[in-house]
Amino acid sequence: MKLNIFNTEDEVLAALAAHFVKIANEAIAARGKFSVALSGGNSPKKLYELLASFFEDQVAWEKVYFFFGDERNVPQTDPESNYLMAKKALFDPLHINPSNIFPVDTNLAPKYAAQKYQEETETFFDEDELSFDLILLGLGDNSHTASLFPFTPVLHDRTPGVKEVFLQDQQVYRITLNAPLINEAQHIAFLVYGEGKAIAVHHVLEDEEDIEEYPAQLIEPITGEIQWFLDSAAAALLKHK
Repeated sequence: MKLNIFNTEDEVLAALAAHFVKIANEAIAARGKFSVALSGGNSPKKLYELLASFFEDQVAWEKVYFFFGDERNVPQTDPESNYLMAKKALFDPLHINPSNIFPVDTNLAPKYAAQKYQEETETFFDEDELSFDLILLGLGDNSHTASLFPFTPVLHDRTPGVKEVFLQDQQVYRITLNAPLINEAQHIAFLVYGEGKAIAVHHVLEDEEDIEEYPAQLIEPITGEIQWFLDSAAAALLKHK
């Protein structure tokens, strides 16, 4: 694991964008394509806008294939949709071919949406291992990542796959890559900034293991690399930097 700590939010975003470009170009040079699972929420939106502007000419975008680490169980036109956010911030500005984009089919019931997404992922990788070149992750105030929320059954999965997750407190479903699938990735990058994340960062990185309370502790790649991109505010409570 590598910690990358910067003074400002803008520096964090620029560093992760450069990391994204580096991994993309290495994958394309080696295998002719780059597979990435995107994260949702407000933090990565700024990353996607940066990639679609300042880094627009640095990647062969027609060779990039986009998946989602998780999705809310809402229509793709809903403001809460991770797909819609990425579409506006990244896909449309870069004129990404729809055949390169793999959104979750939220028209289906959550269980079947998860099953279909797993099948689509397996088809994409064909006979290869289900190993994304890069998975982007965020971190919630409650130490969740993707849609791996505290005290949910998906935390105990042992086989790589895609699952539906019901959030009892919100009475909503989400679809998520499970931890075993995320951990198959070649590269994993956490994007976390702001003082509101400092407690969660400390719990995940420095507290004793408690996956029920701090699900992001589950993210430990099998053979790949994991890096955290933090600003000084998010890293403020870390003792070992």
